[in-house]
Amino acid sequence: MTTPDRPRPDDEHADLWLTPAELASWMSVVRLITRLPWALDAQLQRDADLSMVEYMALAMLSEAPGRTLRMSTLAEVVNSSLSRLSHLMKRLEKRGYVRREPDPEDGRFTNAVLLPDGMAKLESAAPGHAANVRHLVVDNLTAERLRRLGQDAERILQRIDSPVR
Repeated sequence: MTTPDRPRPDDEHADLWLTPAELASWMSVVRLITRLPWALDAQLQRDADLSMVEYMALAMLSEAPGRTLRMSTLAEVVNSSLSRLSHLMKRLEKRGYVRREPDPEDGRFTNAVLLPDGMAKLESAAPGHAANVRHLVVDNLTAERLRRLGQDAERILQRIDSPVR
């Protein structure tokens, strides 16, 4: 991935190496995708006793009709495997924030349902999380740069989700 000082003329991968400018930008992206989730998670853990993925699961359920989603859908929107999400839901169930139940439309599926205590937990955690997001990201960029960052993130996500290489 890194650029050798000078690719050898016979290097069959010479066209794949990143230029120094590309490498510098890429390393900034790597640091961002490594450190931003940690910073968001640390604030939520400290102030709300929730991990980032727990917060996201509660938030996605709060926005769903009837505050209910199929586990498979919830796994997709929180970027988790079904197995990992199942463990997460077990922890949230023990805390009284969610319950799992068979999908009444198709019993082969399981739904996750946000309970009132889970909604209350989310509502108490949201102001601190929003303030942290604002401090770390939103207030750090002009409105135009934030808009472009969102667009660039969507382009990269579309490429990731595209089956074509």
